[in-house]
Parts: sequence; structure tokens; C-alpha cells
Amino acid sequence: MGYINLLELKLLLNISLVVLLVNGHGTQTEAEPEFLAPLDNLTVTQGRDVSFTCVVNNLGQYRVAWLKSDSKAILAIHTHMVALNSRLSVTHNGHNTWKLHISHVQLNDSGSYMCQVNTNPMRHQSGNLDVVVPPDILNENEPNTLEGGVANEGGNVQLVCQATGVPEPTVQWRRENGKDIVVRTEGREKQVVKLVEGERLVLNQVQRTDMGGYLCIASNGVPPSVSKRFDVQVNFPPNVKAGNQLVAAPVESHVLLQCIVEAFPTPLNGWHKHDGMKLYEGEKYTISEEKLNAFTWQLNLTVKNLHKGDFGPYICSSINALGKSDARIRLQELHLPPKPTTTPTPYVPSTVKQPRRKQHYSNHGKGHDTGKGANTFNRDTYIINHIQENDYLGSLVVHEGTGGHAMVGMNGATAGTGNGLGGPGGTNGGGGLEKPRNTQMPAPIPSRQPHWILNNKSHAMDTFAHRRTVAFVSCCLLMIYSLLMLLTFT
Repeated sequence: MGYINLLELKLLLNISLVVLLVNGHGTQTEAEPEFLAPLDNLTVTQGRDVSFTCVVNNLGQYRVAWLKSDSKAILAIHTHMVALNSRLSVTHNGHNTWKLHISHVQLNDSGSYMCQVNTNPMRHQSGNLDVVVPPDILNENEPNTLEGGVANEGGNVQLVCQATGVPEPTVQWRRENGKDIVVRTEGREKQVVKLVEGERLVLNQVQRTDMGGYLCIASNGVPPSVSKRFDVQVNFPPNVKAGNQLVAAPVESHVLLQCIVEAFPTPLNGWHKHDGMKLYEGEKYTISEEKLNAFTWQLNLTVKNLHKGDFGPYICSSINALGKSDARIRLQELHLPPKPTTTPTPYVPSTVKQPRRKQHYSNHGKGHDTGKGANTFNRDTYIINHIQENDYLGSLVVHEGTGGHAMVGMNGATAGTGNGLGGPGGTNGGGGLEKPRNTQMPAPIPSRQPHWILNNKSHAMDTFAHRRTVAFVSCCLLMIYSLLMLLTFT
């Protein structure tokens, strides 16, 4: 009995050893699962889709599971979803890749996600998801309402702009249309800047020029940045100024009168005459106003077809809840010079006509006795022409015609006989010099030439005689000089 028990014990020990050897051999040959790449850390804007990718080799009989690390909640095992969240899903490519998909990411989806293999001990890797949110400005007030955006001139205005977003946004204040922001302190010191940082903008001792739009701009690096407009209003009583305090215009014309009004809130404007009569739009008057900016208006009054009763003071007035103001413009008559009844004849300056010089045509040796009138005309023309020719005569030869007047010629030319000038057949020819004789010119015959030409004839005769004498003396001196030079060289 004891012998059999010993044999059974040995058999059991041998079987156990074989099992251990077999198991040990199998453990050494079977490969363990391994991750080929870590999970990525992801950043995504709220509302978009995102995916985590887990790659595992040698998975064998093991399974891949997805968990949310911070809550330890199992999301999915293999491709089976455990979490009841319709925005979550898992896909497998049939080999070694698993993906966890999150659609329309929300802010509470941010955190750490784990891909785990159920080995002993378990193997896993984690990736972080950051969800960012674009900035947004909270609307604490009802739409189209302002808190602290209205003050009387000289008061204070405080604007508050609260913004949310992930990461936390920064807030800046800018003025609309690029205008400057004037920051004043209690000591009446002011600083002019383009932007102010912070959720609160405080405007002390506001003036009418501070009116307008102010923009609160929130940004955190996640596009898009957002802005909100705040409208600052400064109340003050009207201030009216006349464009011109005195305007003059003639009767039967149109005239334009203008005033500039500054006021807020919007005033009630109008025109009156000096007797208090209110003026209205019509055939006589055209009334209009133009808004120049948030607190400035231009008032226009056109008075048509002026007559005597329209001249006098005009008043432009403005009134709002804070006060009233007006300005006075005096319209007076402009007296124009009377219009001429007849059209004046334009002045044309008179031009003095210069006498036309008549040309002298010599007869070239042909004597003509054409009568007294013809002889007088030729004689005057001859004398006037020779006054100019004698300016450049080198020498003069004086001849006396046999039957005519004494004439002057060049190079020994002789005066012709008869009353004709320059006729052939004269005596004393041959080019010799003779002593000039005193000859008298016949009395001039009246002609149709201007009077001033007739008066100049005697002066021309005197000049001619004088030049003839000077020419004769010059010729004598020239001959004496020639003889002296001849004797010297001989």
C-alpha cells in the first residue's frame, strides 16, 4: 500500500514538471503587446472635431480599451462603446490601429485620455486634450441700453466691459474712427492716448468733444476677436453762433442767412424776425438744417425776392431740456450803382496816318514839258528824295540847265533843258566843278498834300543848299590833300 502511494506521488511530480516545462517554454516564445507611438496632445477650438490614435502590435488575445483618466470612466473596449455619449465613437482598421473620435468638442471634454491593453500588469499610454474658447463679451444690460454712458458736461462716465474665453481674454478700449481718448485727472491734467487696457474705462470731467462711440475689444489668441460699442453722451445747453452778424443784399435778390448750433440732447431750432414773428417754409422763405456731427447743426434761412420790408434783424434760436440760446443777424440793403440807359460807344484810340512817300521816277534823259502842275509835283518829289540821297554823296557836281532850274547831279550829270528834270542836251557838261550859283526856286503850287508836308518843303530846300555847300568845300579839301600827297612822293 505504501509502495503504490510512492509510485503515484512520483508520477504526479513528473507530470507537474512536464507541465511547468511546457508552460515555461510557451511563455518564452509568445510576444507581448507593445505601443508603436505615443498619444498626441491635442488643442482644439470648441465646436470642432478631434481624434486620438492608438497603435498596438502583437495584441494577440488581449483587448484595447479607452478611458477618461480624470474620471476613471471606461469609454470603450475594442469597438464596443461603453459610455452613453453620442459624440464619442471608436474605429479599428483591422490590423493594429484604434481611434477614439470626439465630435463637436465641448469645454468639458478637455482632460487626459488613456489607451489601455488588459495585460497583467496592464499597459497604457495617455494624451491630453485642451479645448479653447474664443472670447465673448457679456451683455449685462438689455440690448440698446447703456449704463453710465450718459453725463452732463463736466461729469464722469464709467464704462464696464466683461469678457469670457479660454484662455482668459484681455480687454482694450479704443475710440471709434481712430480718434484720441482723453483721460483726465482731478488735477485738470489730461493724457491723450489711442487705447486703454482693462475692463473699465473711466472718463472724468467729460466735455462735448468726448461724445461718440467707444469700442471694447476682447482677444485671447483664439480667433476671432470680438468687440462691443459703447455710446458716450454728454448733455449741455444750446450754444448758437451766427455765420455773419451783418449781411447786405440788393432788392429783388435772394439772400442766405446761416447759424451754427451746438447742443445735446437734440434741440428744437427755428427762425424769427425782430418783431417775434416765427418764419415758416414757403414761397418767401426756405428753411433747412444739416447735422454736422453728434452735437452740431447748421441752420439755413433763404429769403427770396427781397423788398424794403425784408430788411432788418433776423434771429435764429435753439432750445433743449437744459437751456435756450439765440443769435441775431442784421440784413441791410445793398445799394448798387444805377444801370446805364444807353450802351456807351467803346473808345477807339485814334491813329495818326503817316504820309505815304511818293516814289520818284526819273526820265533818264527824256525831257517832258507837262505843264505847270506836273512840273510842280515832280520838283517836290525830286527835292524830298534827294534830301536822303545827299546823306551819302561823296562829291557833288553842280550844273545849271540852259532852260530850266539849277539841279544837283552825281558824277558830272547835267540838268536837262526845259522844265523837265534830268533832260538831255544841257550846257556846261563834262564833269567840271563850278561855283554854285544862287538860284531861286519857283513858288510852290498848292497841292492836295497835307499842310505839314507843304511847310516842310522850305526846310528841305534850305537843308539841300547847306549840304551842297558842305559837299563843295569837302571836295576842295580833298583835292588839296591829293596834290600834297603827290608832291611828297615825287
